Amino acid sequence: MHTKTNRLSGRESSARADARWSVEQRLEFVEERLYWLGEINRQDLIARFGISMSQASADINRYLKLAGDGIRYDKSAKRYVADADFEPVLAEPDAARMLADMRLVDAGLIAPEQARLGVVPPLETTPVPERPVDPGVLRVLWRAIARSLQVKMHYQSMNRAEPVARTVEPHALAHDGFRWHVRAWDDANAGFRDFVLGRITAPELAGPAEKTAEADQDWNTWIDLQITPHPELAHAQRRAVCLDYGIAGDHAVVKVRRALLFYALRRLGLDTPPDARNPQEQHIVLLNRDEILASLGSREAD
Repeated sequence: MHTKTNRLSGRESSARADARWSVEQRLEFVEERLYWLGEINRQDLIARFGISMSQASADINRYLKLAGDGIRYDKSAKRYVADADFEPVLAEPDAARMLADMRLVDAGLIAPEQARLGVVPPLETTPVPERPVDPGVLRVLWRAIARSLQVKMHYQSMNRAEPVARTVEPHALAHDGFRWHVRAWDDANAGFRDFVLGRITAPELAGPAEKTAEADQDWNTWIDLQITPHPELAHAQRRAVCLDYGIAGDHAVVKVRRALLFYALRRLGLDTPPDARNPQEQHIVLLNRDEILASLGSREAD
């Protein structure tokens, strides 16, 4: 009986914790709707969480007690409206999180009504050719990483006309902004390499891996990219670039693994000399370019 009581107590405690978490989620939703959209009503909560009208009213009233001033009820619109002096009390506004949410909607991974605010503004992104990954390939690599195993596979390198058999020891996945790689020890080259997932076929789990992630020096070494506005831009343009890239003072630091340095430089347009492109096209330059070039040991995926 005592054991059963303990189990019930544990379940009740878990249920109460889940309930508290649900309330916290809904209060955050109220706050974010007020901050980002400037308004909320009970129907917004009902549509997002599937709760009752009375629960939605209780949630809004609970938040009003927490927030204090800065929120008024618009009788004509039947909505609570945030005034100019409204300040969030639960968390600091996070633009990166909201924009990431929009990217999930744009990618079709969640529906607009599943977004943090239950809605998203009209949005569009630059089209990028889809780089499909075979689920079976990803599954084998994932298991190999988790269990520290070798993988026997066929790989189509751009340096060869036909696929060749390879034995690799994967320890991490990486994304260069366009495609997925697996970072792995390559027996054929006796070194760590990047392998594009879309070029891997017929992977199979093999014996225990002999190399660990700790042995991958390029992966474990971090490089600081010191970026600054292009010196040939006008003063107002440089100020705009500072705001755009979050540059405070004379430069900002972007940290990148040395294994991904080649991709990062290419993505930022820093893989060519500063005078290779018009400053109105290439807005930033590297302050520590010589140091970075000396560190550039890793190259594009095999």
